[in-house]
Amino acid sequence: MKCNLIKNELQAIISGTSESGNASLIQTVANHLRSSKRTSPVAEEKHEGKKEEAKKLIQFAFDNDLTIDFIDERKFVSSGAEQKVYIKDNQFVFKLNDSIYYASWEDYFYNLLLNNYFFPDTAYELVGFYSDEFNLYAIVEQPFVKADSITDLLKVKEFLNSNGFLNTRNNDYYNPDLGIILEDLHDENVLTNQGILYFIDTVFYINPSVFWDK
Repeated sequence: MKCNLIKNELQAIISGTSESGNASLIQTVANHLRSSKRTSPVAEEKHEGKKEEAKKLIQFAFDNDLTIDFIDERKFVSSGAEQKVYIKDNQFVFKLNDSIYYASWEDYFYNLLLNNYFFPDTAYELVGFYSDEFNLYAIVEQPFVKADSITDLLKVKEFLNSNGFLNTRNNDYYNPDLGIILEDLHDENVLTNQGILYFIDTVFYINPSVFWDK
């Protein structure tokens, strides 16, 4: 019963029929993309459509005053395959993400919504969009977490198992009841402070056939 309630709540958040804290702008953008979604959900076709999604996001950002024109490189902290991290202040960081891990920009925004639901302590807030000559980036704000010890990945596994996420391989997990995949949870993406786990870089995916099943 509890699982069904969670799934219903998540379906409402993802579909935009229920607001969730910082998620309102994220939901608005996801809905904007979904309104012009093609009928085929095939991943390869989604990749082909990311350029069109990017055009829609750039126009959306322009129309809604969400265009960021300047990034202070003096605040740069680190970068990975999918994003660049900048310090905002002693409480928050900015992250620039080009959605490279996702078949569509829509899927990236779903990831943000799922993160905010499961891990509100590290919730994302969408700030705007920045583009250079190569890529479009979504800029999100997230609480800054400073690790005080190395994360024990066995504790990560225990925590996720207790919440229905089963380890599939290495640092990847799957919740078969909800149809939600959670990947790449190594000790740089899950930090520990005072014994508490903080999931700072999540990679969520939806298994549509399970997630949307009533």
